[in-house]
Amino acid sequence: MKLYVTSVPVDNQDKALDFYTRILGFIKKTDIPVGEYKWLTVVSKEQQSGVELLLEPMGFEPTRAYQQSLKEAGIPWASFQVGDIDAEYTRLVELGVEFAMAPKQVDTVKIAMLDDTCGNFIQLMQTL
Repeated sequence: MKLYVTSVPVDNQDKALDFYTRILGFIKKTDIPVGEYKWLTVVSKEQQSGVELLLEPMGFEPTRAYQQSLKEAGIPWASFQVGDIDAEYTRLVELGVEFAMAPKQVDTVKIAMLDDTCGNFIQLMQTL
């Protein structure tokens, strides 16, 4: 058994696709219309046959409430690993990304938390 797809809820799939590809650097993998929404996934450039991230439309009200509760509590929806968090932080800030937490060391990792513009905090993490 292996991971195949995980998801992040988004308030607008097109806006999310732009952010996750143009800003974060993921690659669009799947874009299949399903009624009023799409089965829309992105993958890492470094693991194109790896786990897909589904940009899940929030058509289910409990999802919206859960997403809002996590964000209000300062809890990230997902965590993405980076090789150099300080360089990635600088690159993303220059692109206008807002961070809820600048890079800081916690034990043997360095973490930061950004706002994905789609309703979620996303944690970036570098193993030291």
